[in-house]
Amino acid sequence: METQIHEIPTQNEQKKEAIIEINDLQKSFGKNDVLKGVNLKVFKGEDVVVLGRSGSGKSITIKCLVGLVKPDKGELKVFGEDIVNYNLEELNAVRVKIGFLFQSAALYDSMSVRQNLAFILQRHRKDLSAAEMKSEIMDVLESVGLEEAVDKMPSELSGGMKKRIGLARTLILKPEIILYDEPTTGLDTITSKEISDLILDIKHKRKTTSIIITHDMDCAKRTADRIVMLKDGVIHTEGTYDELAKSEDEWVNAFFK
Repeated sequence: METQIHEIPTQNEQKKEAIIEINDLQKSFGKNDVLKGVNLKVFKGEDVVVLGRSGSGKSITIKCLVGLVKPDKGELKVFGEDIVNYNLEELNAVRVKIGFLFQSAALYDSMSVRQNLAFILQRHRKDLSAAEMKSEIMDVLESVGLEEAVDKMPSELSGGMKKRIGLARTLILKPEIILYDEPTTGLDTITSKEISDLILDIKHKRKTTSIIITHDMDCAKRTADRIVMLKDGVIHTEGTYDELAKSEDEWVNAFFK
């Protein structure tokens, strides 16, 4: 039997409007049924961490939310609109409001930090003057603590710095939603803590709503308002970190040992 670990919502919580709503999301690759009916609501200003074993469909779920993967079945409501059948133009209009931090940071190796950030603005903010663009770039670098790296090439950056620049590029269009795909993977303990703290800082300063895919339990503990756990293609359980850490479900408990 599936375990549901959460308190009954208060009257105020029941009135919250979901900024992301996933209903019966299904996705298969050949004979591999990855998602078998995922249901999830994420409320405005909430940071939701998704846990699960490798191959459980965590990253596929958020890639469906930005149209990088087409689901086989289900409903994906973002800002109240079902985006499943959106065409490319409609998807791009939604993507501007959604930041996506890839595992690898996905910087353009042949461009400096300044050029990486300017590239996004040139595509989506053609109204900006050169001076305004420079100001936007320096402001977002300041928010991740890397103003001095503005003219460095990606090859000159450490792993932690690349993550921060990737996050700066995600933030530069001022998204309302941020999707983090393994934001601390490959980083040492201290740098991972810094990235987790930065995720929290962004939430509080920019009032973002986020889904965070991670295997890093310290990141989950630091950042999650709520944790959902994927197992066998569906959400097996959900709750706060402390609630789940006390679970008697052996599968859940294994993540918190």
